[in-house]
Amino acid sequence: MYSEEHLYSIALRESNLIGDINFHKLVRTFGSAKTAWENARKEYKKLDGFGKKIISDIENPEHLKFAEEELKFCEKNNIKINVRHLNELPYLLNECDDAPAILYQKGTFDHSQQTVSIVGTRNITPYGKQFIQDFFEEAKCCDFISVSGLALGVDKEVHEQSLYHHIPTVGVLAHGFHTLYPSKNRKLAEKIMEEGGCLLTEFNSSRKPDRENFIQRNRIVAGISPATIVVETAFGGGSISTATYANVYNREVYALPGKITDKQSQGCNHLIFQHKASAISTVKDLVDDLGFNKPQAKTEELFPYSEITIQFTGNQKVVFDAIFENPHISLDDLADKIDLSSHKILPVILELELLGKVKSFSGRQFQAI
Repeated sequence: MYSEEHLYSIALRESNLIGDINFHKLVRTFGSAKTAWENARKEYKKLDGFGKKIISDIENPEHLKFAEEELKFCEKNNIKINVRHLNELPYLLNECDDAPAILYQKGTFDHSQQTVSIVGTRNITPYGKQFIQDFFEEAKCCDFISVSGLALGVDKEVHEQSLYHHIPTVGVLAHGFHTLYPSKNRKLAEKIMEEGGCLLTEFNSSRKPDRENFIQRNRIVAGISPATIVVETAFGGGSISTATYANVYNREVYALPGKITDKQSQGCNHLIFQHKASAISTVKDLVDDLGFNKPQAKTEELFPYSEITIQFTGNQKVVFDAIFENPHISLDDLADKIDLSSHKILPVILELELLGKVKSFSGRQFQAI
């Protein structure tokens, strides 16, 4: 089930001063974790920026012994070991410079499906709860996986709504698989795996849910998805770190605005104010902006009688054809292209929108549907 490379990867990562970035440098230089383990101390001068201190704990027999026990633990508990340099990480996460060298997994995770990370405060309010319910109701027919941190509050609601709407969900933990924190979510964690989702952690079975692990965990939540949604958070809340990581990784960040007097909205409002997140205006616009794939209804379901078709008027056809051929065309460019004034085009676009053939975007841009 596990290769020799998995064994040496765990031993190497367990060595003092060998974090994820140094681990990546080692395997990139030596070609494998095993070769790095066996040669780094003798040939450390090959490594740019490495001194004797950094590599001094490599080849420690205790780490190899620990790795052997860890493999037994993982095999006994059906834990998959994903190693970064073997290309076993989700591809978006792998793009991050500080991606985990090892990612432990329980359950199923389809890497080909789009993910969205949704985070927020443990002290969720009815406003935040209603937003999450509305979001999953709007997105229930979309093809995606939700990601959160399996904490109480927002995280718990995200996972529960995912299960309710039969959407796979991933919980990212801040500790090893020897325990589950918070223990109140144990049944929820089991349900996630039963329903085709999974739990992920970069921490081995010796790692407890220490405070600093949660911030470290948040970079995985941010790195694994093209977009992160911050539902509610106070100033300095843990979700701010997730949004910060997402910004560093050049991912989209959305935040739910709220009253400036509401403590659990102040962090979201501040992200928006600092241009570190886009404000969520409506749930529908958010789902559309995320670009989830929706299953296409059969033609006969949309139009039970095949002879029913939309007949465009002259101007409608001219405008629609120009928009169809030029996605996200602006009003000014559209007017130039079809030689029709803007004030005459706008009513036609409104008619096409009502027919469900054209969609408007900010900045007076249009796209055919």
